[in-house]
Amino acid sequence: MPFEQILMLHIPLLLLGILIVICAIAISMAILIIVWRYVPHEVLTMHHKLASPIFPAIAAAYTVLLAFVVVVSWQNFDKAKVHTVIEANCLVDLYRNSAAFSEPFGDELRTTIQEYIDSVINEEWPLLARGEESIHSRMLLRKIWDLYTNYEPKTEKESVFLAESVNKLDNLRETRRLRILDANASVHHILWFILIFGGIITVNYSSFFGFENFKTHAVMTAIFASIISLILLTILCFDFPFTGSVRIEPTLFKEIINY
Repeated sequence: MPFEQILMLHIPLLLLGILIVICAIAISMAILIIVWRYVPHEVLTMHHKLASPIFPAIAAAYTVLLAFVVVVSWQNFDKAKVHTVIEANCLVDLYRNSAAFSEPFGDELRTTIQEYIDSVINEEWPLLARGEESIHSRMLLRKIWDLYTNYEPKTEKESVFLAESVNKLDNLRETRRLRILDANASVHHILWFILIFGGIITVNYSSFFGFENFKTHAVMTAIFASIISLILLTILCFDFPFTGSVRIEPTLFKEIINY
């Protein structure tokens, strides 16, 4: 399990946000103190004109990367939600279409679909937070598939509904597979390293400006570090769509039988 997912799984979002902001401010303050203590103020002032035009270029490059990752993370989160909705809709159609089949096949089919829904809600959803799937849910889906493939339709009506149901079942299997893949999708570790290291460089580049007052310099640096760390926290929240406080819930699966 990735380290980021472990953090989201075991630490509440509010506490995690506070810790990330504190760490960011602590690192920026430590570097600022070192610069103010060991680099003469005259040297900082002398290089202020050189550092000033370079800083916007560095900040702009980092901002573009940061915005790109935020957008991609949000799109992946939204895509995982769409996959969940499609899977739930397929289950609704299968459950309703089962009324067209004669007994005892129709009743057995509805019972198995209900067992699959219960397994997804109660067993698989907690496992998704860890990037895992339920073997029991997979076996129940295979049982549903076996029920359809072994059934011989008795009327033209059943033949039509069987063909439509098998098509829905194919979509169900595909979206379930995508949902499980979504639970493991995340920002690559190399990109996380670039985001964190780039944030440290961007924030602490301002430490080499020749400010006259240390407190003013420290406050401005702390605010800058807080903003960057909160954006990184946003990326982390959307990185794993089924983990943490900001996650996709199985609400639609709980409402399937009511349709």
